[in-house]
Amino acid sequence: MTSPSVEPLDLGYFVRPAEEWGGTHARVEPVLAYLVRHDHGTLLFDTGMGEGSPETDAHYRPTRHPLPAVARDVDLVVNCHLHFDHIGGNPLFPDTPVLVQRTELATARAGDYTLDRLLDGVRYQEIDGEHTIAPGVTVVPTPGHTEGHQSLLLDQGDHVTVLAGQAYDVAAEFGVPYRSWIDRLAELADGRTAEVRFAHDRDLWEGVLPPRR
Repeated sequence: MTSPSVEPLDLGYFVRPAEEWGGTHARVEPVLAYLVRHDHGTLLFDTGMGEGSPETDAHYRPTRHPLPAVARDVDLVVNCHLHFDHIGGNPLFPDTPVLVQRTELATARAGDYTLDRLLDGVRYQEIDGEHTIAPGVTVVPTPGHTEGHQSLLLDQGDHVTVLAGQAYDVAAEFGVPYRSWIDRLAELADGRTAEVRFAHDRDLWEGVLPPRR
């Protein structure tokens, strides 16, 4: 079995107001997606901001980068959660399954959660809990930012890579506060070094799970 490969994709950035992250000033945050190639296909983890709305753009002042051509030919899309800055490109994949936790989709469809039009015309494939996409490619529920948030763990032989989405906003915060799903990631890592990548931070967290608390 060939180890899954990961390619980060820079899809732009936005400006998060200070009151949204508890700081004293606004913070510029990148929007990152990840292209994953494995023995059984290619998947895209998150799809960026896509087209927004006048109100959203005024609030976050986004700069968007288009999905590169290499990311358009995939077998599966996985969204960590359904806020607009993670699913904006989903309508570009009308014939591609989009994997999402059932509770996340139900929350999004209830309204007042995301840009509703981004939910239309998409082939959502609902799952409940942990899910194996292919050998070495596992969806793990990581609630916290949202109830239905999920991450992707890639077994790369001598180490694992976790695509953690917005399970934590930045790498420096990983593990604080502690969340019980980290124990499941540690179980899957089985003592190997983990490289944890995020949706809104270019920095990585690297170490042995669970992180020291």
